[in-house]
Formats: sequence, structure tokens, C-alpha cells
Amino acid sequence: MRPKKTILCVDDNEQVLSVRTFLLETRGYRVLAIRTAREALETIEGALPGTIDLLLCDLLMPGMDGNELVRRAKGLHPGLPAMIVSGTVNSFDRAGNADVFLPKGACSPAEMIERIRVLVARKRGPKKQGTLGAVSAMVRVAVAS
Repeated sequence: MRPKKTILCVDDNEQVLSVRTFLLETRGYRVLAIRTAREALETIEGALPGTIDLLLCDLLMPGMDGNELVRRAKGLHPGLPAMIVSGTVNSFDRAGNADVFLPKGACSPAEMIERIRVLVARKRGPKKQGTLGAVSAMVRVAVAS
């Protein structure tokens, strides 16, 4: 069984955070639900690179907006994929640091889950050549010599 992917989910609205956490956990993800950008940044700073598979956050939050959180998070872990969600479509221009921007209510939960699946898969990178592939490559080299 594959290990669960970890999503750091940040939203100052407790109800939205709870619904998102439920949605993700029922799809097999491990969710770190956090209500402030500062706390999220502390979590990212304390995490080893690669232990958080996706940062999912709201754009408009008190103290530090989602775009600034993503910018700082990518400064700490450059390979960390990030998705920003916002209630206003015209906020797109303020979400430039994220890999994906989704307007709240403009996409279904299924679409959001699919975008998350793609981002987490992309983070993993290309599949490595398996042992069988490596052995057959060595055999081809030996036969050619």
C-alpha cells in the first residue's frame, strides 16, 4: 500500500477548513489543517523537504495572504506544489506564486480533487526505471560490446 500524501491545508474560515479536510481525508490524503498563515509557515519550516506534498491555501487571510505564504513556502522548499483558492475570480492576479489558482464555487469538489491529484503526482516526478529495466539496459550494453 502506498503511503498517504500529506496536504497542508490553510484557511482562516474554520467551516471551510473542516469541509476541505473531510473531502481530502475521505480521498485518502493526510491533512494538516491550519488556520493561520504564520502557523503554516512554522510547520513548513520544521518539515523535512518532501514530507509535505502540497500546500493548499486561501488567498485572503488576515496577517499574511496566501500569495505571500506560497512565496515564502517555496523559498523554504522550492519543489513544494501550491494551490490557492479564492472567493473572488478577480483575485487571480494576486495569486501569481501558486502553481494552480481555483476560484471558490467555480469548480466542483471533484475538479479540485483532480487538480490536487495532478499536482501531487507531478511533485513525485517521473517514474524511475525499475530494476528489471536497469538489468535489461545492462544486458543490451554487454551484448553490444
